[in-house]
Amino acid sequence: MVANRVLARLGVLDAYGHVSVRDPRDAGRYLISRSLAPELVTENDIVVLDLDSAPSPGERRLLYAERFIHGELYRARPDVNAIVHHHAPTAVAFGVTETPLRAVYHMAAFLGDGLPLFDIRDLAGPTDMLVRTPEQARALAGSVGPGPAALMRGHGAVVVAASLAQVVGRSHYMEVNARIQVDAIRLGGVARPLDPEEVRLAAANLGAYDRAWDLWKR
Repeated sequence: MVANRVLARLGVLDAYGHVSVRDPRDAGRYLISRSLAPELVTENDIVVLDLDSAPSPGERRLLYAERFIHGELYRARPDVNAIVHHHAPTAVAFGVTETPLRAVYHMAAFLGDGLPLFDIRDLAGPTDMLVRTPEQARALAGSVGPGPAALMRGHGAVVVAASLAQVVGRSHYMEVNARIQVDAIRLGGVARPLDPEEVRLAAANLGAYDRAWDLWKR
């Protein structure tokens, strides 16, 4: 519940997008809201799904059409415990241009030298851009690979992490970094990215964004 509201108030999620966390009691399940705008999510809206993204037999509430993103990423990545799918607008811009989204800001060091791009058109031809099937979600998970995130052409991004705090921090600072990079380009110069050793050191220092998480929750 809290992660949904934090990301809504930070402007990463609006009426759309979603957050999940792996069930700490069972690694083969995850927790996610029913289909609802993130700002409105309460504890009573949380549902438990298996890695096929199927609910318990008694669950009758409408679920997110793109819930398969979460199930297939948890299946592919045992190290991942939290996932965000968002449509933050500046990140979307980098998914439809040739300019890579790179770490130009130390708070987004996890971006490194750029992110992979998932283009659903390569898999399924023209669609409504939503990841609606397990097959599409597996292809997206393949694009993410062992990394922290992937851009989705004309759609948004998916972000993974070891914890809710870390995935919220990564999602927020991805969009902040994207805005900074765009501002640098508008100034007419070259947006100078962090070098590989700066990326390594800054990412290690930030860890799971615990200080920010404590603030955002309050």
